[in-house]
Amino acid sequence: MRRWLAKAEQTLANHSDRLNAINIFPVADADTGTNLYLTVRSASQALRDMEPCDVGATLAAAGRAAMEQARGNSGTLFSVFLAAMAEPMAGQQRLNGPLLAAALHRAQLRSWSALSEPTPGTILSVLEAAARGASNVEASLNGDDSNHALALTLDGAVRAAREAVVLTESQLGVLADAHVVDAGGVGLLLILDCLRSVVVGEPLQEDLLDGLAGYKVQDPNIALTMPEQTGVEVMCTVTLSPLAAAGLRMQLDELGDSVIMSAVSEQADDTGAYPWRLHIHVPSPAIALDAIRAVGDPSNVSISQLSPNATEDAHDLL
Repeated sequence: MRRWLAKAEQTLANHSDRLNAINIFPVADADTGTNLYLTVRSASQALRDMEPCDVGATLAAAGRAAMEQARGNSGTLFSVFLAAMAEPMAGQQRLNGPLLAAALHRAQLRSWSALSEPTPGTILSVLEAAARGASNVEASLNGDDSNHALALTLDGAVRAAREAVVLTESQLGVLADAHVVDAGGVGLLLILDCLRSVVVGEPLQEDLLDGLAGYKVQDPNIALTMPEQTGVEVMCTVTLSPLAAAGLRMQLDELGDSVIMSAVSEQADDTGAYPWRLHIHVPSPAIALDAIRAVGDPSNVSISQLSPNATEDAHDLL
């Protein structure tokens, strides 16, 4: 798991500029590559000095770190993906095909439910396809938990994910008009191939990204040609009961868009409340923060301009 996230960190650093260039959904703010890289880096760094433990505990620690430091839609969904993958692996000493299939299935369920308005043709579709691809292979192997079976299951997940990335161009009108695939989907594809790479001891697949619409180095930076974006992205952590969290989510849905809300931990405090990580796009920070402060005390607040041309974060607007 350490080697996976370290390799994903390095790979996303190498691809961040190209991912930014095709980032036009849900807003064309040209930062998907940067957001994914910084979020994966947080997860990777959390494991560098961690004492050896089981697979589930390792991924859970990485998921918590990623969620607390998540950047943007893509980073937030990656952190949900990582934390959810940890759940079926709790107490397990090694990864195998059946566990991988279960983890990807759990991750796609959690990721779809974290968004108020999940949209096909995004990182969600790619994750769903990867989970289905892994499950199909694992089912054909009748519970084989060998390393060879794990490699085959990973191959199935990556192959299905790539097919789903290609389809994103036709699933979302804005991507079809711009002739690009979804940036978050490509980022997840790279992350999954990093896992395959460290497990089987092979390099990343050289032809993995060949033919993806808009992804050639010589292709234009389509994100910077899109209309100027307005508003801000607000992210924070707040501890609430499930009922209060549901009420806040409904209110945030009315105030803005791109609402993502996911529990940071499955452990409740003495009052039955859980820490939640929130993400929303709103015209101004106060719109979201006033609603959040009415029910809880937000921490680890991050505010960023949605415009790709913004020269600095909007923390001064707090």
